Amino acid sequence: MAIYGHKFKSTFETEDEIRIAKREWALSLGSFNETELVKAVNHCKETLSWMPTISEFLQILQKYTSDLGVPDLRSAYQEACMHAEHPVAHSWSHPLVYWCGRQVGWFELRNLTEAETFGQFEYHYHLNMRKVRAGDSLDIPNPIALEQKSDSTQARLMLEFAKTHQLEEAVACSMLYYLTLAPNSRARSRQYQQALVQAQSLGLTLPTES
Repeated sequence: MAIYGHKFKSTFETEDEIRIAKREWALSLGSFNETELVKAVNHCKETLSWMPTISEFLQILQKYTSDLGVPDLRSAYQEACMHAEHPVAHSWSHPLVYWCGRQVGWFELRNLTEAETFGQFEYHYHLNMRKVRAGDSLDIPNPIALEQKSDSTQARLMLEFAKTHQLEEAVACSMLYYLTLAPNSRARSRQYQQALVQAQSLGLTLPTES
């Protein structure tokens, strides 16, 4: 109200309207910290003649995610799509990008259109941004180092699979990534189904999932 005066009052004329607006804004901005909010408010004060909508304010807030080392939504999506073929081998700009890609599905990012995948990616991007702002860890699972794979049954299986089917080792490791996940877990089942589709498209038979 102090910044926009009568423009604020004309938008929210009653106490009920203000109460409802406060609730909606609080739900939308709850994952942002005070520093980010202050920067965004100052940006509005300096550049906007009219109050921003929630959507516009969220877009302004995204400009300050660089302070957290996270690429913007569009850059993150493009990176995930570009490296969906070999996610294990890629050095990700931020763990958030890896997790968004994994949650949407590497197979989906490789084979579906932007219209089919961008909305899902955006959804997971915002959820994971909340975790980043809250200080939660989003570590990327360590891929099995090729030089150490002789000490791992799973690793040997990956290398043998690559050799048998004349695949690059990084491709085989990516396809058989499900073997490194907890047995009977939802994550393993999901990764296995994605790998199964990829293997069938190449005419390959996967090692048993169980």
